[in-house]
Amino acid sequence: MRRLIILVLLLSTFIAKAQEGTLVVLNKSDHTVDLIDLQTQKSKATIPTGIGPHEVAISPDHKTAVITNYGDRSEPGKSLTVIDIANKKVVKTILLEYKAPHGIEFINTGNVLVTCEGSKKLIQVNINLGRVMKTIDTSQETSHMVAYSPKMNRAFVANIRSNSVSVIDLDKNKLDSILKTGKGAEGVALSADGNEVWITNRSNDNVSIIDVKTLETKKEIVSTKFPIRVKTTTDGKYALVSNAQTGDVNVFDAKTKQLLKTISMNITVEEKEASRLFQDFDKSPVPVGILIHPNNKIAFVANTNADIITIIDLTTMEVSGRLTAGKEPDGLGYSNIKL
Repeated sequence: MRRLIILVLLLSTFIAKAQEGTLVVLNKSDHTVDLIDLQTQKSKATIPTGIGPHEVAISPDHKTAVITNYGDRSEPGKSLTVIDIANKKVVKTILLEYKAPHGIEFINTGNVLVTCEGSKKLIQVNINLGRVMKTIDTSQETSHMVAYSPKMNRAFVANIRSNSVSVIDLDKNKLDSILKTGKGAEGVALSADGNEVWITNRSNDNVSIIDVKTLETKKEIVSTKFPIRVKTTTDGKYALVSNAQTGDVNVFDAKTKQLLKTISMNITVEEKEASRLFQDFDKSPVPVGILIHPNNKIAFVANTNADIITIIDLTTMEVSGRLTAGKEPDGLGYSNIKL
């Protein structure tokens, strides 16, 4: 009996630790960001951003969130919002010359890479100075998401309308090559060992896996329907792909590339609003943004048409809970700061 009690207590401690930290949720239609305490599962702050916040990057020290203000259908955005997470406030708005900033990733403590869809650019921004330090042409249409390879000092930019990936050499600050992957190349993520980059081709219903050194496509795997984002666990076990049209998430073995499970979000959208994207996806909740907790035990999926964040237990491969923030949640970030 005593052993059973100890096991229950250990499990309770594990669950609590699995939920530690702050989930940063961007609400596209509300033009806000929510900071959700993962232990209480409640928002501790709702902070205004620019118009149409789409993606967020968290600094290596977990203190700062940097948000791309993409804009809306009437006007593309041209700014970044910098948030002090612990103090729950905007500390800076960085104005840009380039239109529709979208994908973003920290490359060191003070610098982020940002794709600018409307200008066919990848820029490097120093957050402390509030200045653009580098500007590199992608030479492709709709440069959407970016992944950074520290091993090669390269950036991989997915270009939706050009069905390609722009490989940017950050040592030489120039476009290195353009890789044709598939129709609607959008989501992008590095493997845990940094040897591969995974690209979701949303209109092809597949994922291209590219060798970061040779830039050759190693494999293509099926993921239906409308694979829009991909994230990998840091332990090298899994790759998660959100399928916007079917309303589920595919979990792949990151090594064998085999599909392990398809996890339905188990939500349907009965009413549609003209302001939302993907209105032709029937009743799908449209899972888009994915975030994997650093412990690799749970993942969060933003269901942008249902205004819900679904929690997936990566041990059981089942939905284990729901969170709510604002309208049209999409980009997600994690900080180990407790609010």
